[in-house]
Amino acid sequence: MSNEPIRFDTKIAVLLREDLEPWQRLNVTAFLVSGLGTQVPEVIGDPYEDADDVPYLPMFRQPVLVFEATKETLTAAHARVISRSLPRALFTSDLFTTGNDRDNRAAVRAVGTGELDLVGLAVYGPRNGVDKVIKGARMHP
Repeated sequence: MSNEPIRFDTKIAVLLREDLEPWQRLNVTAFLVSGLGTQVPEVIGDPYEDADDVPYLPMFRQPVLVFEATKETLTAAHARVISRSLPRALFTSDLFTTGNDRDNRAAVRAVGTGELDLVGLAVYGPRNGVDKVIKGARMHP
């Protein structure tokens, strides 16, 4: 087994609006990344097992990089991710007021693409493509 670091030619990035409360940042990040594994199965690694043979669920095979940006940068990133047709998930401010999956989907469905009040976006794809989508964002502190 090689000790060389593993380099991925893909990237998982979460972009959060900079004015979110800490609990909102965590909640939005968790919701956003949950969608990627359902549509992009290659992002999921093998299951885990400890030394006592207790099994654990598989997780992402690579790091999730979290960024923050202004509302304007987030809106621009949303337009770029759509134009590049990269796998994506979104979280709008309306989802903070709903309490279940059905109402979440209805809240997004009720608003046109250009009018969405985005607070978070997740994207997966080639490193350079993801970098172009999140241009202007900065790493989350």
